[in-house]
Formats: sequence, structure tokens, C-alpha cells
Amino acid sequence: MAKGHRSQIKRERNANKDTRPSAKLSYARVSVQKACFVLDAIRGKDVTTALGILTYNPRYASALIKKLLESAIANAENNNGMNRENLYVAECFANKGPTMKRVQPRAQGRAYRIEKRMSHITVVLDEK
Repeated sequence: MAKGHRSQIKRERNANKDTRPSAKLSYARVSVQKACFVLDAIRGKDVTTALGILTYNPRYASALIKKLLESAIANAENNNGMNRENLYVAECFANKGPTMKRVQPRAQGRAYRIEKRMSHITVVLDEK
């Protein structure tokens, strides 16, 4: 823990923050495993190639991630003043979110649990 006044501690903590443009989608109704299939396809690619991959990928998660990537590109252009042609996907990952637990009735009065999983998806861009 850093010594000093509380404002000094906050200033030091904020100085170490990541300044790369990013976008985050919380509580996406797709499991982490299914989202990672799509994220692995675009990791390290430039944004135009990544958008092309996401447009023609038939998976459900690709539509969510395409919208998220477009948001990250807009953040880079408007907030950081970066050029769209120089951007690439530096990081993209999905973390586990909460799970909704539902019950499916089965034979002879039994009940099976159905888990509807959620994830938190993050896309971080950077300039070449």
C-alpha cells in the first residue's frame, strides 16, 4: 500500500491505468465457451478484417461481438483521436458472469436443472 494522502494514492493508482480504447459488454446471454470461439478468430487482427470475420460468422455470439467491436472503434476515434486504419484487436476475452438456474420437468415427477450462463465480454484495441 502506498504511503501518503488519499488523493496522492488515487493519483498514483490512476497513473497506472490502461489508456487503450476498449468496450465491455456485461451480462451477455451467451456462455463463455461459445463467446471464446468467436473471440479467438479475431484476436490480433486489424479492425476491418475482424469486422469482416464477424459479419459472416454464423454464430450467435458474433453479432454481439461485432456490435461491441464497433463501439470500441467509435471510442478510439472520438475519445482518443486514433485513426481507424491503424487499429487492431490487442486483447479480447470473456469472463464468467452469473448463471440463471431454471427447472425442466422430467418423467416421474423429477426436475432437471437448466443453467443459462452469462458472460462479460471485453474488447481492447491498440494502434500499430
